[in-house]
Amino acid sequence: MSLKQLTIKGISYSQTQSGAYALVLSEIDGNRTLPIIIGAFEAQSIAIALEKEIKPPRPLTHDLFKTFADRYQIQVKQVIIHKLVDGVFFSSLISEKNGVEEVIDARTSDAIALAVRFNAPIYTYEEILDKAGIYLKVEEQLSIEESDLQADDLVAEIISESSEEHYTEKSIEELYKELDAAVANENYELAAKIRDEISKRS
Repeated sequence: MSLKQLTIKGISYSQTQSGAYALVLSEIDGNRTLPIIIGAFEAQSIAIALEKEIKPPRPLTHDLFKTFADRYQIQVKQVIIHKLVDGVFFSSLISEKNGVEEVIDARTSDAIALAVRFNAPIYTYEEILDKAGIYLKVEEQLSIEESDLQADDLVAEIISESSEEHYTEKSIEELYKELDAAVANENYELAAKIRDEISKRS
């Protein structure tokens, strides 16, 4: 089975699953795309890694993994999306330490979030592209490019969607107390949402 290299084309809102995102991978030296449904946290993590100028105040889980691997001289060499079962993609991280290679099972969204941080290539097999790949016409490619999210837009949207708490019924005093608590707990995403609610009332 021959391997085909993929590149990240973009991240769009999923049209089929509420609260999910579509990670669109594009075949290098080909015209097929591979859309993969991923969660909001993983979409945010990939977007932040792609946008070098955005630095979260505290390390995300994938950033921690990268720091840990660097400290112990472990390198992720490549990611292979190797299986598709009932619409679920299975991936492997090919890692190396002191010349010894290891294969580690991983969720595809996590594997790609790490691949971006390690500058590792992403591959899949020809048969998976045959089964799940989509041929896009020129106008469809333009449509995807227009709908792709900038990292800062994606982060802001995820912050907005991920909070289940509504602050419209709370008083200004209560909002300031919750803002102080969020900052003290380093929950900057929640703090940003509360701050926005306070700003609306100013």
